[in-house]
Amino acid sequence: MTKYICIACGYVYDTEKGDSTSGIAPGTAFEDLPDDWVCPICGVGKEMFKELD
Repeated sequence: MTKYICIACGYVYDTEKGDSTSGIAPGTAFEDLPDDWVCPICGVGKEMFKELD
């Protein structure tokens, strides 16, 4: 599964784990996150994330 990193703080969103702090279920693709989802660490939007290689 794909991982995305917040370029502001380094938080990694792992699609396999989801984001329990925001109620995002494991297996949720980054593209399927709500538009208003923000980094649980620093609060920036999805546009501040990049896909990890």
